[in-house]
Amino acid sequence: MTTDRRTASEIADALAAGETTSVAVTQSHLDRIAEVDGAVHAFLQVDAEGALRDAASADERRAAGTPASALDGVPIAVKDVIATRGLPTTCGSRILEGWVPPYDATVVARLRAAGLPILGKTNMDEFAMGSSTEHSAYGPTHNPWDLTRIPGGSGGGSAAAVAAYEAPLALGTDTGGSIRQPGAVTGTVGVKPTYGGVSRYGLVALANSLDQAGPVTRTVLDAALLHEIIGGHDPLDSTSIEQPMPALVEAALRGAEGDLTGVRIGVVTELGGEGYQAGVLARFRESVELLTKAGAEVIEVSCPHFVHALATYYLILPAEASSNLARFDAMRYGLRVTPDGDPSAEDVMRATREAGFGDEVKRRIILGTYALSSGYYDAYYGQAQKVRTLISRDFDAAFERADVLVSPTAPTTAFPLGEKIDDPLAMYLNDLATIPANLSGVPGISVPSGLADEDGLPAGVQILAPALKDDRVYRVGAALEALLAREWGGRLLDQAPELKGATA
Repeated sequence: MTTDRRTASEIADALAAGETTSVAVTQSHLDRIAEVDGAVHAFLQVDAEGALRDAASADERRAAGTPASALDGVPIAVKDVIATRGLPTTCGSRILEGWVPPYDATVVARLRAAGLPILGKTNMDEFAMGSSTEHSAYGPTHNPWDLTRIPGGSGGGSAAAVAAYEAPLALGTDTGGSIRQPGAVTGTVGVKPTYGGVSRYGLVALANSLDQAGPVTRTVLDAALLHEIIGGHDPLDSTSIEQPMPALVEAALRGAEGDLTGVRIGVVTELGGEGYQAGVLARFRESVELLTKAGAEVIEVSCPHFVHALATYYLILPAEASSNLARFDAMRYGLRVTPDGDPSAEDVMRATREAGFGDEVKRRIILGTYALSSGYYDAYYGQAQKVRTLISRDFDAAFERADVLVSPTAPTTAFPLGEKIDDPLAMYLNDLATIPANLSGVPGISVPSGLADEDGLPAGVQILAPALKDDRVYRVGAALEALLAREWGGRLLDQAPELKGATA
């Protein structure tokens, strides 16, 4: 069986030229899922019938000369925290097992309107709480580069699906790095848009002030194409920004030319050094050197309050999560566990939440409830919000000196499955470099930077820009991607081991 290794833009070009059909492309990816997903476990649900039906409609539009978008007919996978009408949305949790939303999230509605067949829903850490996709109630996802390793999290399913060539595109969500960190450890491209730049309507909320949907792809251009489809103002989302999007595809195409003359790039002092794997730092330094050779002016910038970002995040996120997850009470939808005897409503809620939530979710609910409790609100949650403001001010000061900021995306490459599952603090450290962007709402992209010397596994470079300047991360990201491709003689994913014939 031939694996379709084309990028989304390459598939779109072939569809436009009449060289293939969406049905053929979609069937090829469904075949790939059937072949290798027993080993990778990127998907929780596969909708072959729906995907092929939508692919046939895309072919009809192409034949009539009326494609719905540039990506009409290119299949996509969707993270299971995003509501999909007629398809289960479980958030990787037993408490929502089998729940089928009666509506689409806005991003999904825009995918459908643009003609992208949805292959299925991807695995994730339960309610997006985790950095390894080991906290899924339905079992972990495996990294296609090494099936004994984690694919990142919480959106490891989306990243693994793209890295394993099970889907050319995927949607993820990023609350503290859940698109970018999986991108770094799987050799894929992951983008966290400006907060409010892509609708959150229909995303099952983890932390309302942090969550953001975004693209997971194999190239920067593919991410820009997908971002332009899902982005833009949405009246259904009160946090949606009512401003036009920058020209993202144009920025990516310009960046791919490899000229960054006049671009000021700031290397963040606090996002590197102790705690970062030597091979990750080596690939990062090489990437910065390439950016310099492309004409960029590289300076070092300090963001002193970034050292408090991790602690700040792990007060704000659990507090918002404990509030959001209070709705899962067995009274309205989802799992219901009824104890023996004559249980009260409180007994039913207690039994349901005990059975339906995993350890990590319970841990964060308890922490968040404590942080919001009477007598502790000002000491914990209130103080965290003040530090969040200081982190945003650090960004403002840094962006006065630089057009974009760069750092390693994650401190290490993919670690072995099971290594940190019982050590929450060690797990939380994986988001060290990505969290500041979520606290301040700025956009970021992770681009593959090469393979670490120690283990031959992918590392990533993170590029951050001011809010609403998403085009900058695409320009610089595409330039770096093009420069590195010349060094490697192709895409990093071309060096990944073949999964053909993989078994569970």
